[in-house]
Parts: sequence; C-alpha cells; structure tokens
Amino acid sequence: MSRRVLCGLVGCAVVVLAISAAIGARDVRRSGASWPQWRGPGRDDVADDKGLMKKWPKGGPPLLWTGTGLGDGYASVVIDDGRIYTVGDRKDGEYLICVEDGRGKEVWSKRIGERWKDGGSRSTPTTDGEFVYALTPHGDLVCLTARDGSEVWRKNLSKDFGGKMMSGWVFSESPLIDGDRIVCTPGANDAALAALDRKTGAEVWRSKIENCGGAGYSSIVKCKCGGVEQYVTVMGKSGGAVGVRTSDGKLLWRDARVAGKVANIPTPIVRGDYVFYSTGYDDGGSAVIKIVPRGDELTVEDVWHKAANELRNHHGGVVLVGDYLYGGHGQNQGIPFCVNFMTGESKWSKKRGPGERSAAVTYADGRLYFRYENAVMALIDTDPSECRVVSTFEIPEGSTPSWAHPVVAGGQLYLRDKDRLLCYDVTDKAASR
Repeated sequence: MSRRVLCGLVGCAVVVLAISAAIGARDVRRSGASWPQWRGPGRDDVADDKGLMKKWPKGGPPLLWTGTGLGDGYASVVIDDGRIYTVGDRKDGEYLICVEDGRGKEVWSKRIGERWKDGGSRSTPTTDGEFVYALTPHGDLVCLTARDGSEVWRKNLSKDFGGKMMSGWVFSESPLIDGDRIVCTPGANDAALAALDRKTGAEVWRSKIENCGGAGYSSIVKCKCGGVEQYVTVMGKSGGAVGVRTSDGKLLWRDARVAGKVANIPTPIVRGDYVFYSTGYDDGGSAVIKIVPRGDELTVEDVWHKAANELRNHHGGVVLVGDYLYGGHGQNQGIPFCVNFMTGESKWSKKRGPGERSAAVTYADGRLYFRYENAVMALIDTDPSECRVVSTFEIPEGSTPSWAHPVVAGGQLYLRDKDRLLCYDVTDKAASR
C-alpha cells in the first residue's frame, strides 16, 4: 500500500473519529436530562426516569465526570437543554454558574451578590430556558439570560417589599416560575408572597397576610385545591401553611397546627384537595389537611397530624409515591420513614439508616435516593412492608455537611458536593460495566 493511500485512510479515520466524538459529546450533553427547577418538573422530587439500576455495584454506580469551580454552598442543580445551573460562593461573592451537562465545563458565571458567612448558597435556581432566576441569602432576586448570564433585572425582597425571615438563616427558598410570572416569598405582612413579571420584574401583586410570621425556608408549589388555583407554602410559626389565589394573591386559608418557630423548611406536597406539610425542631411535626369550599370561602379540615417526636422532617424533603410518604424523620436524624398519606399510619419502624444525621431524598424508578449528611448515598426500596436498604456508597472525598439535594434525570445521578459536581450513570445497562 502506498504512503499516499495509507495517509488518506488514516486521515479519513481521524475525521470519522472526530465526528463520532463530536456526536457522542453532543448526545451526552443532550441526553434528555431535564430538571428545570427545585425538586424537578413537578416540584415533588419524583423523577420520571425508567430503566435504572435496581442495585448499585460495589463502590457505587460508574462516575461519568466531575466538574469543579462551583464554590461553597448547599444549592442543588437544575438542568435544561444540555446546561446545568447552580449557585455558589466564590472568594469575591455569590455566583450563578452555568456548566455543560456531559463534562461539567463552565459556560459562564455571573456575580449576583455578596458571600454568606454560614456555608454559602442555600437557594436552588430555576429556569424557563430563556432566563435563569436565583435568590441570594441577602434577598436579591435576580434574572439572568440563560444564553450568556447577562443580568436582565433584580429586586431585593427586604428593600423592595419590606420582607423578613422567620429566623436568622436568611432567604433560602427557590423561586417558582408560573407562566409569565415569577413567584417568591418576601415575608412581610403586606407582601407575604409576591408575583412579578418574569421578563421585566414588574410587580403583578402582593399577598397580604396579617401576622404571617415572616418568610419560611420552604418553597412555593402551585396547585388546585377546593376548586381554586393557588400557591401553597409554609411561612413562620404564626403564619403556618398558607394558600393564596394565583390571580391576585388573596389569602384563601392558613393552618399553623404544626408550624414551628425556628425554621419551617420542607416544601409542601399536594394531592387533590389534600396538603401535607412537615416542620422540624421540638415544636414542629407533620400534618395532612383537606381544603374544603364553604360558600365563597375555603376552609381547612384536619385529616391527621403528628407531634414532632412522632414525625418531623427537619430538612431534606419528603416524597409522595403512590399512597405513601417517604423521607427522613427526626431532628438531624434522617431516619427512613414510610407513612400512609391519607391515614398517617406509620409502616416502617424507626431504625437508623446506613448514613448519619439528616438525609436529602429523591425518588426514581421504584427506589429512594437518600443522601446523608456524612456523604453516604443509599438506595432504598419503596416497599411499604419493610425498609430495605438495597445499596450504599460513599461520595469520594465528600465534603460535609453533605446537604445538597440529589437529582436523577436522563439516567444520571447528579450530586453537588460544594465546589464539585459529580455525575453518575445509574442506567440499568451501566450495572454490567
């Protein structure tokens, strides 16, 4: 074979390999992963992925890639159109950061506020594909373009709305996009919740709730209860769980039965006319209430409630799968629990899980993904008859407290570990590697 022919073949092979690599990279970045807001598309931490591992290999699922440079903080990640967004504290301030899904390389970053002294970022951003929104601990609600991070507008929940927190751990909610609006919780009596135009930041309405107790650490969910579209969240102790009308912010109902005075954190769960909410600390607890129409008003009926020693989720969240609620019980405990949504009947005995202290939880394809504060990951079956831990692994060189919520999307498990982002392949085919 002549040198010219050989070189030609080698050149073709190089081109083919380059094209294949490019296509492969594109496929990884556009793998279908979509998690555009806090707790996923439904704000319920329930992934729709199928064909995932039922058991992890020893040492955990294959690690696909690790990204760095995310700064300090507990924010989780959101994913849209091949890009990942999160918030973290770097040396000179808090940054909203965009990286490529598929390798974790930074696309852009934008300073959005001052650093926070206690662990860094706490609010997870949200995106509609065109814009990305984030809330800093200091109350700066900012809107940046998803394309390049250019700032579009900003508001400050304290200065512009007179907002305040229920206690000293500063603003932590993840704002909600609803159509042409962005909805947030300033926590003032005359602006407990606020709706803004998502493109301009112009005020649409303020929700007046007397003695609202300040903003909680919970995040808003949209639902239709008692026949009325509304936003539901948990305020401070005197405010409790509240529902306000989406059209104008009018208070529809409130229930402070298990609201605590220290920090009300978990995002509520709504099914039909029923609302579950849980709070930590000694004065917290858990409850399911029913929102019932009475004439032109809505009222609250008690379905069940439990004291803090019976059932409380400190932080880490709760998921509803079928007829059962799952999460971590206890103050800084993360003890796996399974409770019937409608009756409150506890199905699992209170027994320490494989990790230590609190646990952040998400659900995918028949399994619970528990992330413990000491950087232990656990895969737990959702069989109500018993708590069965299927697999565990330790996040390599994991930082503590390991609090950022895990994300399962596009067959991948994303774990924000302060400055790092780790991405694992949890598809069933990866189990044979």
